[in-house]
Formats: sequence, structure tokens, C-alpha cells
Amino acid sequence: MSVLVGLIVTLGMLVIVPVGLRLVGAPEPVAIRRAWPLFAVPGAVCLWLPRGSPAAALAACYALGTVLLALHAPRRLLRTRSVAPAEVAVVAALVSPAIAASALVAERSGHRLLGFGPDILALTVPHFHFAGFAAALVAGLVCRQVDRPAARFAALSVPLGTLLVLLGYFLGDRAELAGTLVLTTGMWTVALLTWRDVSGDGRADRLTRVLFTVSAAVLMATMLPALSWALGEATGLPHPNMTWMAATHGLGNALGFALCAMAAWHRLRRSDPADGAGRTGRPRRSLRAPGTREICEA
Repeated sequence: MSVLVGLIVTLGMLVIVPVGLRLVGAPEPVAIRRAWPLFAVPGAVCLWLPRGSPAAALAACYALGTVLLALHAPRRLLRTRSVAPAEVAVVAALVSPAIAASALVAERSGHRLLGFGPDILALTVPHFHFAGFAAALVAGLVCRQVDRPAARFAALSVPLGTLLVLLGYFLGDRAELAGTLVLTTGMWTVALLTWRDVSGDGRADRLTRVLFTVSAAVLMATMLPALSWALGEATGLPHPNMTWMAATHGLGNALGFALCAMAAWHRLRRSDPADGAGRTGRPRRSLRAPGTREICEA
């Protein structure tokens, strides 16, 4: 299981987070996005070293990058002055890697954190890269795209559910089950809106639609083991063990949901005719002949 979790977290550090940072929208964390490999590569390397001081030092390097990213969240709030659901989801995504990194530093050093041992901390790291960052960001993107109450519900319930699952670590299995129910409901709403509304966007080519559809289908399926595990922990009913959870819920969410969703949203953004260069988000300038009047849309 440790090898599988290490591969999942490596994907999150080196691919999911930097690709996701290109999608957060203005004001973008450009500086930290460009410097991200300087922090993510040591973080990924530390996953494959034995627990101890060298691994903890590399994990601390990654933690520094996540703290810089988290500091962008209050600056973003001050600039946007918005607490709209989509913005709440994006801010939650920006903060989540720092929570994962704090658990990583403690786990790589072999110490307990807030009463939790290295094994629980090791599972907290992928949870806050994928549920905390990827799922919250995707929920925010869906909310921007789909102007419906269901989209606003998803943008709020995904980060709320992630937070409630974290609080369940301290309050008990029943609280964790409640958080899992909220998170699953939000994730399934994201999946439904992605399949029904986002994948049908006129800007999406065939490959983009396939990626959206795969991400939605996988998300619907992979939340079932999470529900089964949380219900079993709270009631004593039979449920998957952690190795099985990593192989189904963890791997499915990493590859089938997060990777496909990030790729699809990136392709959709590049195809947006309102996005000047397809990447920078700058307004596109029109060439006008003398004496003519044109409307140039940003």
C-alpha cells in the first residue's frame, strides 16, 4: 500500500497541483506556479526515502511551497472581495496542499501529529491533494461554468465535506461518516453536472468530452468504497481495508477523476475563443481598419 500511496501522492505533487494552478483564474498565483517544481520535486523524492531527518527535510521544502500557495488565498480574497461558492471552492483548494504537507513532514520524520501516527498521516496526504485540492478546484470550475443552485451546492459541499472528514479524525467515526456523506453528495453532484452540462459545452472537442465523461463516471464509482469504508468504521459492518481503498478509491480518483478532469478543463480553457492566447487569460486584441468600429470582447 505504501508504494501505491507514494505513486498517487507523486502524481498529485508533480502534475495535479501545477496543472490545477493554471486553472484557478485571476488573480493567478503566477510566481508560485512557476517556482512549484523547486518545492514539488523534493517533496516527491522524500516519499521514497526511509523515514528520518533527510526525508523530513525534503518534506519541509515542499511544505514551504504549500505555505506560499496558501498565503495566496487571503490575498485573493482581498482582491476579489467575493465569497461566492465558486470562489470559496478555489480558496479551499489553494489551502489544502498545506494541510497535506504538514502531515507529510510529521509522517516522514516518524513523529505523531495531533495524536495521529504515521500511518494515518500518510493517508491524509493524498486525501488533501485530491479531495482537498483537485475536487474542490473542479467543483469551483463547474460552478463557474454552470449557473445553477446544484453547482453552487457542489462548490460548497465538497470543501465542507473534506473539512468534516478531517474533523471526524478528532470527533469520532460517526462524525467522519457525516463528512463522507456530505463530500460524496457534493462529488456526485459535480459528476452529474460535468456529464450533463460541462461535457456538452460547444467549445469541447471529442477528446475533451471523453475526458469529462470518464472523470464523471469514475467519480461516481470511486465514492462508493469511501462510503462503504466510513459506514463500516462507524457501525462495525464489513468494509474494505485500507489497501483495497488505496487501490480503488485512491487510484481511481487520482487517474480516472483528477487527471482526466484537469486535462479536460485545460483543453477547454485553451479552446476558449475569449481567452486571447488560449493560456494567458489576456484580452484578445482585434485588428481594425481605419474608420471602422468593432466590439472587442475580452
